Amino acid sequence: MRRDVIPSPNIWNHPRVYELENRGVDPDGVLEAAMRRVHDWAAQSVLDVGCGSGFHLPLFAARASHVTGVEPHEPLVAAARRRVARLEPEFRSRIDVRRGTAQQLPVPSASVDVAHARWAYFFGPGCEPGLTELSRVMRRGGTAFVIDNDATRSTFGRWFRRSNPSYDPEAVERFWGRQGWHRERLDIRWEHPDRQTFEQVVRIEFPPQVADAFLTTHAGTTVDYAVNLFWHEF
Repeated sequence: MRRDVIPSPNIWNHPRVYELENRGVDPDGVLEAAMRRVHDWAAQSVLDVGCGSGFHLPLFAARASHVTGVEPHEPLVAAARRRVARLEPEFRSRIDVRRGTAQQLPVPSASVDVAHARWAYFFGPGCEPGLTELSRVMRRGGTAFVIDNDATRSTFGRWFRRSNPSYDPEAVERFWGRQGWHRERLDIRWEHPDRQTFEQVVRIEFPPQVADAFLTTHAGTTVDYAVNLFWHEF
């Protein structure tokens, strides 16, 4: 493992369940619509930072001229390439998956119109090298998006705060403000097809005892989920 990479225990250790989680996040397309209101990527060059197994690459490729997914974890790079290989040729030809980090993006300077990082800049302070690198690769007039938890509200936010008691969401929001990023608060939901899937997903996101407590008191297969959409125009 590279020393400059922080492991993501959910997707690194449980890629199959994380795939199920991705399918259940934001079924109403709130995040996509909000991003497109700020900067539509139709016929644009898109960079997906921390693309994981490539779940969002086809979404961008449906409208973009070219999409580059960057991921540090080799097994996920391979999974993303397998996903791309299964696409129709029209979309497959628009996507390139590369191994790399946010601190050293393997793309040329001033080559990206829209950048997307989902959960990849989780804790704000400490990600300054990645933000500096974004400044290098973004074209003038481009927009970078970061999607993060809003732990100040929602059921999922309460769960997140309980499992991460040292997390300070107000400090994180102040950090992004100091960096000159805008913020939009959004309400989405997790919705899974059955209780078994819901429980599997909860158990890869939270420690065992905490997950047990949540599942004991929360019925059903859906949870309300507040997120922050941060963006910066270059």
